[in-house]
Amino acid sequence: MTDAYIYDALRTPRGKGRKDGALHELTSVRLSALTLNALKERNNLDGHAVEDVIWGNVTQVTEQGGCLARSAVLASDLDESIPGLAINRFCASGMEAVNLAANQVRGGAGEAYIAGGVEMMGRVPMGSDGAAIAVDPTLAMEKYFVPQGISADIIATEYGFTRDEADALAVESQRRAKAAWDDGRFAKSVITVRDQNGLPILDRDEYMRPETDMQSLGALKASFKDMGEVMPGFDKVAMLKYPHLERINHIHHAGNSSGIVDGAAAVLIGSKEFGEKNGLKPRARIRATAKIGTDPTIMLTGPVPVTQKILADNGMAISDIDLFEVNEAFASVVLRFMQAFDVDSNRVNVNGGAIAMGHPLGATGAMIIGALLDEMERADKETGLATLCIASGMGAATILERV
Repeated sequence: MTDAYIYDALRTPRGKGRKDGALHELTSVRLSALTLNALKERNNLDGHAVEDVIWGNVTQVTEQGGCLARSAVLASDLDESIPGLAINRFCASGMEAVNLAANQVRGGAGEAYIAGGVEMMGRVPMGSDGAAIAVDPTLAMEKYFVPQGISADIIATEYGFTRDEADALAVESQRRAKAAWDDGRFAKSVITVRDQNGLPILDRDEYMRPETDMQSLGALKASFKDMGEVMPGFDKVAMLKYPHLERINHIHHAGNSSGIVDGAAAVLIGSKEFGEKNGLKPRARIRATAKIGTDPTIMLTGPVPVTQKILADNGMAISDIDLFEVNEAFASVVLRFMQAFDVDSNRVNVNGGAIAMGHPLGATGAMIIGALLDEMERADKETGLATLCIASGMGAATILERV
C-alpha cells in the first residue's frame, strides 16, 4: 500500500458567522475558491495536478447546495479537468475529506488530492437543511433525538463535570488561542482573505474573546435549560433513554460552547512520487484514519470510542501519541476525552480550539489536522491525533506521523 503524505495545509481566518462578520460578503463557493487558489499558488500546481478535490460542507442547501466542490474548482484557478466531490459527515466533514483522500492515495487511486471544507454559517444557517434525524418524527422519536446542546449537558451529567470545570476549560481555550496568535504560531497556515480589488478583508480569527474570565462566564444563562425543562421538554426524552439520571445538569452556554463562524480550509495530500515530481517536501505521513457510530442521543461521545478503535487497529497505545486536537464543540466533549484516557490537558488543544476561535462545521476537521501538524513541527513532536464528535452519534479520527 502506498503511503499518503501531507504536503501543505492552510485555512482562512474564522469570521463571525453573522451579518456583521468580516467574511459575510463572500459565498461558500467564493471562499472555497480563494482557499484553493492559495494552495495552488503555494505549491505551483499546474494542469491536472491532483486527481480530485474532496470538499466537506454540512448544510448543503441554497448556495451551499449541489456539488459545491465542483463549483469551487470552476470558480478557482485550478484546471477545469480536476473534478470535485462534496461530502457530508456533519462536523467531521473536513476530516473525512482528508481521510478519504489519504485512503484513495494509499489504495493507488491517483497520486494526489486536495481535501478540506467550508461552512458559511452566517449565510446558510445550521439546521436549515431540515435533517431527517431532527425533523422526521418516525426517526427522531424512535432514536430519542435531542439537540446537541442537550447531549453535551447529558455528558456533563453522566460523567460528573461541573459548570466551573467547563468554564475553566473555556477560559483556557481563549488564553491559549490569544497566546498562539501573539506568538505567530498560525502564521504558516492562515491566509489573508482579500476582496476582488486585492484589499484585505480578514487576516485574524475574528470570533475570539481573550478578555473572557470565570466571572463573565458565570453571569451567562445556561443555553439549553429551557428547551430541556420546559417546552418541548427534551430532558424527559433523554431520561426515557437514560432512566438512571434523575435530572440533566445544564452547564453549557455560549461561552463554553463552540462559536458560530465562517471559514474554509484545504490540505494537499499525495504520494511520495507526487512530491518528487513536483519538488515538494512532505510534512507528515497520514498513519491511520478511523470512523465509528455511537449512541445517537448522547451523540457527542464519539472521540472516545473512535480513538480506542484507531489505536487498537494500529497496535498503538494512548501513550504513543504526543499531541491531541479534540474539537471543542462543547466543553464536556473535551473533558470527557481527557477523563477517559487520563490525558494531561497540556497535550490537548495546545493553541486553543473552537470555543475560542469558532467551529465552521464543514471546515473544522481539516482545520484541526492543520493545527495539529503545525504544533507537532513547532514543538518537535513525532505523533499526533485529531478527533471530532459528530452529530447523530459518530466519531472520526486521524493519526499523523512527522516525516
